[in-house]
Amino acid sequence: MLRFIAIIFLITFYVGKVFPQSGNAVKVLPEIRLTPTEIELYKQICEYRVQKGLPEVKLSKSLCLVARTHAQDQTANFKYGSRCNLHSWSEKGNWLSCCYTPDHKKAQCMWDKPRELTNYSGNGYEISFYSTYRFDSTEAAAKDILDGWKKSPGHNDMIINKNTWKDVVWKAMGIAVLGDFANVWVGEETDIAGGPEK
Repeated sequence: MLRFIAIIFLITFYVGKVFPQSGNAVKVLPEIRLTPTEIELYKQICEYRVQKGLPEVKLSKSLCLVARTHAQDQTANFKYGSRCNLHSWSEKGNWLSCCYTPDHKKAQCMWDKPRELTNYSGNGYEISFYSTYRFDSTEAAAKDILDGWKKSPGHNDMIINKNTWKDVVWKAMGIAVLGDFANVWVGEETDIAGGPEK
């Protein structure tokens, strides 16, 4: 009987280490498959990083889910021209909402989203893009998105680990392109859920 209790304790301890729950049940993630545009955008970001002497960042199933969930919320609820920027989350979902303003006072709202929506234990950092232009190819669409971020010092710095991000090592990346919106999420922790389906 004592051996049985010890085994149960060890299993519980091990599972608790692998799947930290912080009071919440382990979240079962749906299947995630990237679209051709998302695959192309990931490829172009990795190529850009390699050109700068940086390694590729592994795709994360959890961060892809966060990116896609946010793109769905943006598509349904984002009001272009409002004081709440693209990092805002509406009140119309199973998450904490926030109006993200340029002063970054609501940054915690962004950082917490992977933990709110998935089992990812680290902070999440997002770059977003909005355009109503329609492209003839996935390559052209991905290039336009990445070029937009390259022209924005803050976004570019995050992609290629410059300035504020120079000592950070990205270990996970999520991507979503939906309608007029594109989101990339990065994190410093490895995703125990692995990558999206191929």
